[in-house]
Amino acid sequence: MASVDTKGRGLVKLVAVAKKALYIVGLPMVLITLWWVGTANSGSYYFPSLGRIAQAFGDSWLTGERLTKDVVPSMLRLAAGYAICVVSGVGLGVFLGLHRRARATVEPVLEFFRAIPPPVLIPVLIIIAGIGDGMKILVIVLGAVWPVLLNTVEGVRAVDDVLSDTSRSYGIAGAARIRHLVLPAASPQIVAGMRQALSISIILMVISEMFASSSGLGFTVVQFQRGFAIPQMWSGIIVLGLLGFALSLAFGVFERRALGWYHGLRRAQLGEK
Repeated sequence: MASVDTKGRGLVKLVAVAKKALYIVGLPMVLITLWWVGTANSGSYYFPSLGRIAQAFGDSWLTGERLTKDVVPSMLRLAAGYAICVVSGVGLGVFLGLHRRARATVEPVLEFFRAIPPPVLIPVLIIIAGIGDGMKILVIVLGAVWPVLLNTVEGVRAVDDVLSDTSRSYGIAGAARIRHLVLPAASPQIVAGMRQALSISIILMVISEMFASSSGLGFTVVQFQRGFAIPQMWSGIIVLGLLGFALSLAFGVFERRALGWYHGLRRAQLGEK
């Protein structure tokens, strides 16, 4: 009897996984099919058929050295800029969230810099940091740090007063309080800010590579456009979309692992209601 129940639960899980996979790939497959059929006889120079784009995709990205000369440098710049965003945003956000006077002092300055579009700073950063990878990483940092910083500040400020009083009564202070109380309590908002920062980082990575660059996905897409290689240009856009989708899936895995306790608590609370 137990084996029958186990098989039944396994079948239910298998059906649930199949449904989830269908939800993930169903709509993209429908859109790709519509795109393929709708452009099959396209005579437009600027909107070629998906078949021509797919052929250009294979010729441009699955052969040759574009993966090592363009994709890899872009991903390294993205990883470096994003890592700096997370570390600096969380560190400064925890400090400002815990110190009301410091937050009130620097808030006007932060609001001013947050209002400046990062692409506008590219000419200034070229003068300061040159045209190398440092400039491109700085563009990512200056534009993507804000979601992490602001979400961390709000998460730290929202720590439960009862938990704070309890930690003080037990003599938990300093780094131990930050590690065991502040960061876990603020982690849902911190992770939300990290997700927003990832999307912004991808956008700024592409924009930064369109200026005074000799490698990267943004540089390559612009070069295709300037050389009137339109199918290749569209293939570069597809590569960016695939990379963004893959990074989103990877971040989802990280989020489920990092916030497993939080999602479990939420499910328990909803079940009680």
